[in-house]
Amino acid sequence: QVHLVESGGGLVQAGGSLRLSCAASEIGSILSLNDMGWYRVAPGNERELVALITRGNFTNYAPYVKGRFTISRDTAKNTLYLQMNNLKVEDTATYYCNANEYGFMYWGQGTQVTVSS
Repeated sequence: QVHLVESGGGLVQAGGSLRLSCAASEIGSILSLNDMGWYRVAPGNERELVALITRGNFTNYAPYVKGRFTISRDTAKNTLYLQMNNLKVEDTATYYCNANEYGFMYWGQGTQVTVSS
């Protein structure tokens, strides 16, 4: 069972930056996963995909973060990252790390990102 722990959330002013991290454990290598991604849940909204990276290093972004957010990974550290630049108030949400292992989804506990105007 893959264990995911997010960190790096916090309070930031609009236009600022944050980098989220997701450390994966109980797994040999994150490269064994089909893909990993970041999702978010804003108050009153459903969970939505923010960014995804596949085993083959293909990346995909939600339109509302494209050009501002970058997903990456460090396979030596079994860690997934989300660099978030030019943050907007509407980016305020709880961000969750996800790992897809042959269709079985693992989730972290979430990290709160709050962007003030």
